[in-house]
Order: sequence, then structure tokens, then C-alpha cells
Amino acid sequence: MSDPGAGATIPVAPARTSGGKLLGVLDAFTRERPALTLSEIARVVGVPLSTAHRLVAELRRWGGLERDPDGRFRIGLRLFELGALAPRGLALREAALPFMEDLYEVTHQNVQLAVRDDVEVLFVERFAARDAVMVLTQVGGRFALPPTGVGLVLLAHAPLDVQERVLAAPLRRYTPHTITDPRQLRRVLAEVRRSGLAISDRQVTMDAVSVAAPIAGPDGVVAALSVVVRGDSPAAVRALTPGVRAAARGISRVLTQSAGGGWPGASASAGDVAR
Repeated sequence: MSDPGAGATIPVAPARTSGGKLLGVLDAFTRERPALTLSEIARVVGVPLSTAHRLVAELRRWGGLERDPDGRFRIGLRLFELGALAPRGLALREAALPFMEDLYEVTHQNVQLAVRDDVEVLFVERFAARDAVMVLTQVGGRFALPPTGVGLVLLAHAPLDVQERVLAAPLRRYTPHTITDPRQLRRVLAEVRRSGLAISDRQVTMDAVSVAAPIAGPDGVVAALSVVVRGDSPAAVRALTPGVRAAARGISRVLTQSAGGGWPGASASAGDVAR
């Protein structure tokens, strides 16, 4: 993607309140543009340069922004500290990590944990194997729901209005195997709900297959777990499904027990992943 500092066009945001402008400054930073100059920030937020200077100074004092030696600004560590306190991500990661570690040790493949944020997948944890197939995702990154294994799981268990919005929008094609027919996608989602498993076969890249299962809390599916392997070994994909299911059930059990509830399908322990 283009670097905003190299002449790329940066969209201008509509006017905001004072507090909204502070949030707008933080919202200006993305994975594609992690560092911005003061003038770029002013343009994105839609404020004069003097106002941007004041907002940036306030955020720097608080620790929300840091300044590089070249004069550009980046997100500061204070936001990392706050993000670690988010109960949704914190409790989920703490519950999932032992099972993800076991699954990684057994498979030596990419293991991913994701949640849904509206109509996107948000990846909250990942174990990346050195010799495993390359994936396009990373922790904190987002992706469309339909083509990924975790996305299929999350979409299948999303509220009906979310499903209909995704099905009504154009479905982007990443490879010749990407599902772009909403009727076919609807059938796939029904099968995911029936089987409790999603397989995304070379829908994102031509060399990767994802096997994913739902993670449930007391109120239903809250996340999805997947293993991504090379797409040239159907036998390897089939062999992964028991471990992925067991790990997802184990995480579900921990989540529901810590919340004082109980989910009938969450009965695996971390050791079950290796068996």
C-alpha cells in the first residue's frame, strides 16, 4: 500500500467536537500508515495545523502519541497499556493461550485467535511457525469475514442483520477459489453452524487452507480458533480437525467457568489437544 508520507491521498474526516478530534487523531493511524506528520494528521482529522499541534501535544503529554526522530508521530505505549485491560480481549487471550500453545506444539503450523468487530475479523493472538505457509494476517490486523476460516465461523454465528449486510454487499475475490456468490456463501454458513467447523480452502491465497472452530462463552460464540496449513495436503487438513475442535472446546470451558456459567459443549482440557 502507498505510504501517506510519499504523496498518497489521505481522506479528510468531517468536523468533530473537541473530544472527538482527540479520538480522530488516534483514529488517523492505521496499519497502512503507522507514522504521520503533523500536517498529515491535520488533514485527516480535518482541523487547522494549529489545532492539530495542540491536540498532538495533549496526546503526547498523556502518552497516547510518541514522536520519531524524523518528526513523525506514532501511537504511544499508553494505549498499549489500556488495550491490555480490555476485558473482552484480556480474558479471551488468557483462556486461549495454553490451548493455542498446545495446538502449536502438536501441529507446528500457524494458530490464530480472532473475534468479530462488526463485519470484519480482528485477530487478537497468533502463533506463527517459521516453516509454515505464509499468511496475510497479524495480531491487531483486520480482514473481511467471508474468505477466512475464523471469519466463516464468526459470520455463521453472527446476528442475522450482520449476516444479511455481508451477504448483500459485493464479495471480494482474492483467488479463483474465493466464494463470491451470496447463495453459495449462505449454504456454507449453514453447514458451518451444523458441523461446528469451517474450512476455508485457498480462498485468501492459493497455498493456504484454514480449519476453524467456534469458541463459546455463556452467551454464545465470542471468538474463533484456526490452524492454517498448506493447501496441497487434504490429509493434513483432515488430521487437524480433532485438535482444533478440542482446543476450541477447552477455551470455551475456561471462559464459561470463569464467568460462572457452563456451556455443555466446552468439555476439553488443554491436554486433550495433544491426544
